Amino acid sequence: MQVKVSNVNQTFWKECYIHATLPADLSKLQEIAYNLWWTWNTEAKDLFRQIDREAWHRAGSNPVVLLNTISYDRMVELSKDEDFLKKMNDVYAAFRKYMDTPKDKNKPTIAYFSMEYGLTHVLKIYSGGLGILAGDYIKEASDCNVDMTAIGFLYRYGYFTQTLSPEGQQIAKYEAQNFSNLPITQMKEKDGSNMVVEVPYPGRTVKAYLWKVAVGRMDLYLLDTDNEMNSEWDRQITHQLYGGDWENRIKQEVMLGIGGMLALKKLGIKKDVYHCNEGHAALMGLQRLVDLVQEEGLTFNQAKEVVRASGLYTCHTPVPAGHDYFEEGLFQKYMNEYADKLGIEWHDLIGLGRTNPDDNNEKFSMSVFALNTCQEANGVSWLHGEVSKKMFSPVWPGYFPEELHVDYVTNGVHMPTWAASEWKKVYQKYLPKGWMNDQSNLDMWKPYNDIPDQEIWATRMELKRRLIDYIKEQFREDWMQSQGDPARIVRALNEMNADNLIIGFGRRFATYKRAHLLFTDLERLDKLVNNPNYPVQFLFTGKAHPADGGGQGLIKRIIEISRMPQFLGKIIFLENYDMRLAKRLISGVDIWLNTPTRPLEASGTSGEKAQMNGVLNFSVKDGWWYEGYVEKAGWYLTEKRTYENQAHQDQLDAATIYQLLENEIIPLYYAKNSKGYSPEWVQYIKNSVTKITPRFTMKRMMDDYFAKFYNKLAKRHALLEADNYKVAKEIAAWKENMVAHWDEIEVVKVESPDLNHQNVGDKIRLAVEVDTKSLNDKGLGIDLVAIRTSTHNNDKLYEVEPLKLVKVEGNHLFFELTYQLDYAGGMKFGLRMYPHNDLLPHRMDFCYVRWIH
Repeated sequence: MQVKVSNVNQTFWKECYIHATLPADLSKLQEIAYNLWWTWNTEAKDLFRQIDREAWHRAGSNPVVLLNTISYDRMVELSKDEDFLKKMNDVYAAFRKYMDTPKDKNKPTIAYFSMEYGLTHVLKIYSGGLGILAGDYIKEASDCNVDMTAIGFLYRYGYFTQTLSPEGQQIAKYEAQNFSNLPITQMKEKDGSNMVVEVPYPGRTVKAYLWKVAVGRMDLYLLDTDNEMNSEWDRQITHQLYGGDWENRIKQEVMLGIGGMLALKKLGIKKDVYHCNEGHAALMGLQRLVDLVQEEGLTFNQAKEVVRASGLYTCHTPVPAGHDYFEEGLFQKYMNEYADKLGIEWHDLIGLGRTNPDDNNEKFSMSVFALNTCQEANGVSWLHGEVSKKMFSPVWPGYFPEELHVDYVTNGVHMPTWAASEWKKVYQKYLPKGWMNDQSNLDMWKPYNDIPDQEIWATRMELKRRLIDYIKEQFREDWMQSQGDPARIVRALNEMNADNLIIGFGRRFATYKRAHLLFTDLERLDKLVNNPNYPVQFLFTGKAHPADGGGQGLIKRIIEISRMPQFLGKIIFLENYDMRLAKRLISGVDIWLNTPTRPLEASGTSGEKAQMNGVLNFSVKDGWWYEGYVEKAGWYLTEKRTYENQAHQDQLDAATIYQLLENEIIPLYYAKNSKGYSPEWVQYIKNSVTKITPRFTMKRMMDDYFAKFYNKLAKRHALLEADNYKVAKEIAAWKENMVAHWDEIEVVKVESPDLNHQNVGDKIRLAVEVDTKSLNDKGLGIDLVAIRTSTHNNDKLYEVEPLKLVKVEGNHLFFELTYQLDYAGGMKFGLRMYPHNDLLPHRMDFCYVRWIH
């Protein structure tokens, strides 16, 4: 018999996870690690770093990974280290004091829905500005003791990790998250089994696990469909952020809106106000309608009154193309059963997502659906609010953009997260006690002007050195592998110098962000960066969406330019822009550059983060900078367009950037005194921090949402819900009666003078008689609408004056107005009739309009 050389069966492994066990004396570390409070608490991060600096670095600054990988012997050693135990107990005491502060019962309770949250680089459930904003917002909710619960997704792969090919081409890598290494907790049923949220999809039920992220005092719940109960197709719903085709997108938005509401119901959570952060979560309103119809016995119209009264939609997009639109066939595939659930026709359901409900060719818009199911809506800066009014005006025909209820709250940023620890120490030293809790109060910041110039300059230099050290440490090895030519890499890194003027540009690489402006004149750029007396360096970073070829092309072009001999080490692109890199960059550069195409920057918050760290802004006056700019506290490119041709406008803006850099900014920075700093530059920093920073904090933003929206929504919702929805039923019945008889209403007589023979100062009398027929309701109003005409077809709303109801005779209503003509020039006048009811929140709530001939 021949003896075989080998005989090995197939390898068989049993997977398991060995959980770390901490000594009892260190158990507090576990509690802190699983609450993201540590992400904005410097002492907590220092505590974890002190356990083992190298291990902390290897763990990617993730305390859960740190505690799961540190040796047991080291933990035993720490449990006997009195200095460490004292620091741990001090941090824990601060944590418990923070956590044990009760929620503010005087404020409305909020449910907040968002597709992404940027809370920490450790938790990859964000891609960019929208997510960072949402993450900052729920952190501030915690700081302000707001009773808020947030809903989102636990993505298996999240957004992509960016690397670059040797040629400078972006490579997108999707890396799976290991949930056991994240600061999250899986929700369980009372019997210990995993909690499951069952969400109806066509022909099946998709089952989602539910995870909790403790964000200080508030909870964020994340839905997760990547489990064995679902088909491979449905497991992908929570795989990638903004990934897949349109069908996957609608599946995600069903899960976020409908699944999110079902998750809250599963948890027994009911709130006063439901806030939809962008249109992705608009279907939360649909599930709320279904619940009221099926569980409370309301009609669809009654339920809509209740849902609208407690709904807020925040739009972050300045152009219609940026919103989600779905073909009717695709939308019907997933929503077909909901018309029956609501007791309405399919036409009525899909009409809620169309600007013209009778246009059968129009796609379903999640944003329009959100506008129709939320009483209030807002943009994210003053300018974006104005843009949003124009963008959404087709939803409410008969009214001009200036009349719409769409408002704004300018975005802010969470100061404890984005202010560098070095600046926090300075603020703590010089600002009044309790300044952090009143950070949006400009008076709190006045003492900043008294800080010695040298201390401000020294703090800035320390942060610049930290940025340079970070870049050398984080990118040297990667660049050696991906870009070759070690000598070139070493030379580029050696060119970095904290004494140089450093200008940063970091954002999503979409073409409208115009990252290319600086490179339209390479000869001029060469002279700028290579001036031996006034050296300048530019740091670029950002990701382009994998489907955005134009954005990827911009990145490749910047890489190519950065490798030219004259720009080596002077133009640097830093790949994989995430929260860690952002924190270093917005605190370590001298100037934050932003050059969007007007008016496509809804808000922008990276510049606000830079503000908190003594970094000066140089930006187009768009988004937040339109409101934020203060003279001698930064620089701007005008918000006004000179050319309709975008290429010509780009050339002008590029020339303006160079002119300001050469003649103002660079000389100001290098006007250094004998002590080695520029007093004029420091004065700009003082102006910037004291006059701009307090106005763009997340604290101010949170206060604005309560003052403008949450308080009145909660009050109205309570009114409509009281006494078994008594007022909601009354309003619905009134509207139904008005709709039934609207076309019967007859304008009997209009008395108006000949407006062609009037002079400025003349008074005219208008009178209108209306027969309401069988309406049996005097709830009508009439406006005089005045328009200023223009030779360029740019007519503008001038004034709206209501006519006064002076007499009622049976079904006849008599209206009058005496109006003084106080404008000379071309005018148009019109009479507009509308339903009137004091219980309505605004005219757009019931948009019936008839223009009177």
